[in-house]
Amino acid sequence: MNALALFDWYGDTRQKAWLGAVLAQGGWFGVWATEPPPGVRLIGDRLHGAKMFATGAGGLRHAVVTAQPEQGARQLIIVPADEAERADLSGWRVRGMRATTSGRYDLTGLEIEPEQRLGRAGDYDREPRFTAGAWRFTAVQLGGIEGLVLALREALSEAARGDPIQRARFADAVVAARTAWLWVREAAMRAASEAPDAEDFARATRGVVERSALDVMELAARAVGTRSAFDGERIDKISRDLSLYLRQAGPDYAKDQAGRTWLDRDLWGEGDALW
Repeated sequence: MNALALFDWYGDTRQKAWLGAVLAQGGWFGVWATEPPPGVRLIGDRLHGAKMFATGAGGLRHAVVTAQPEQGARQLIIVPADEAERADLSGWRVRGMRATTSGRYDLTGLEIEPEQRLGRAGDYDREPRFTAGAWRFTAVQLGGIEGLVLALREALSEAARGDPIQRARFADAVVAARTAWLWVREAAMRAASEAPDAEDFARATRGVVERSALDVMELAARAVGTRSAFDGERIDKISRDLSLYLRQAGPDYAKDQAGRTWLDRDLWGEGDALW
């Protein structure tokens, strides 16, 4: 989804046609921005450096990566992502999301042709798209929350369904999931229209979804008990994946910035604002 959005916003006619052809052949794309110091640099027409937490490293067809030119802002570059010798998955030793193979991918030495440059320098960091675009990973987190609620419902025995305490736990899980859904939907609509305060609304949504996810994971564990922690159990698998994917960059900073703006004005906007 992220790669498609970047092509839609910044790709030229030829790049979009090429993208369509690759997708028609079953190709997969990723977006890799995270990198160890000193980062990926574009020196002349060659890349130097590596990306980390590169989902699908060595297995995707292509990736859109950020690179720092010798002068100016970061540039988006389209690179081949399926060269196995460039991928190092040895460090991807995590409790959840193991199947994503989010390892390290070395880009050093790749020669970049003009048609591999996507958009202009600085486009990737352009606001409000950069910050407001966080709604997309909250939507993925929401999918995990909803999957966990479904797994919890399936795991509750007839005896558990007759227990008022268990029913209350399930009700709390549903409320948490639907709360997250309402915020993600609103953040997505505001990002799509590039509405005023879309950035801070997305920042606040991050915190809402994280809180909902943590609550639902705890509720599921309490309701199902020890069985929820066994290998092969759906609740265990989703909880491990979700707990890792919640760890996005700068959550406290995002909440602080949203709170600063909300103190100034109610971001719900005209007609719904409380102050």
